[in-house]
Amino acid sequence: MAERSKRTKAGSRGLLSNYRFLCKRAMMLRALESARATRKHQQKIFIANMKRKTTDKLTETTDTDKLVKKSKSSSERPAENKKTDVSEPGLSEPKAPDQHSSATVLRDSWEVDSGFSSEASPPASGRSSPCLSVCSTTVVALDCEMVGTGPGGCCSELARCSILDYHGNVLYDKYVRPRQPVTDYRTRWSGIRRHHLYDATPFNQAREEILSILEGKVVVGHSVYNDFAALDLVHPAHMVRDTISTRLLSRLPDVPRGKRSLKILARKLLNRRIQVGKKGHCSVEDAQAALDLYKLVEREWEEQEEEKMRDDANAPQTPNFAASNHYMQDEYWPEDVIADSQ
Repeated sequence: MAERSKRTKAGSRGLLSNYRFLCKRAMMLRALESARATRKHQQKIFIANMKRKTTDKLTETTDTDKLVKKSKSSSERPAENKKTDVSEPGLSEPKAPDQHSSATVLRDSWEVDSGFSSEASPPASGRSSPCLSVCSTTVVALDCEMVGTGPGGCCSELARCSILDYHGNVLYDKYVRPRQPVTDYRTRWSGIRRHHLYDATPFNQAREEILSILEGKVVVGHSVYNDFAALDLVHPAHMVRDTISTRLLSRLPDVPRGKRSLKILARKLLNRRIQVGKKGHCSVEDAQAALDLYKLVEREWEEQEEEKMRDDANAPQTPNFAASNHYMQDEYWPEDVIADSQ
């Protein structure tokens, strides 16, 4: 009797453990399906916003063309009509069309469409205007520097974060105080020294400030997912441009095969030397380099992303929770558990 009771208890424990395993697996599958559906829904909203912005730009261009044609038609009036109008009593000489104002409208329109001022110099990548599919105000470049915490500095924590806009202007550049005591400043790579963190911004405050800037933005960076991990945030995958993972840069001439560091890509493609000297890396400099690398292949990259989103737009948006329920059926249970239950 004792052996039979022990066997029954062992079978019950095995049955319970298998049931827990299957429940956890079903919950995991449901979470994955929900996350996939949420991502597709966000992509559809992003496509709709891009189409709306493109339509607005085309409307502005059409209005500008109409204004130019109107000014040209008024300037091409026959000279006889002008003489007749002047000869009539009580009428003053008609004013010539204001060509300066029409030129100003054209210049302003070009600046709005291109994202660059006519007096400003082009970016270091040599591009004169951004891709039409993504507005320049929605693109930012991110780079972070980390220090080591824990035993031997094995844990990486944020110590500095820099964010640039599309034109290279610094939107955010602050030193951040890690949550745990620093055991390795990694100065050779991070450029962080002890005095940099004396009056640094606390991590939670810095994280909120950074999230407010990155929200709704296309984030450009090199190994940017390491920066996201240090910031403890998850950014939508379709709004991330990681220059270490794209194949578009590897197709350019003089690019070495294999895993390419930002330093090598900047020297080969931008003819720029970064991360030199013994003072460590500069997050502003690294973010600028990643941004200029992105601009080299911006049009092709954005076309690829739009094509991916178009392919996913037709997929169902609501998660199908019933798709994982079949794992609870008897055919997926171990045979020994079914035999004991019978």
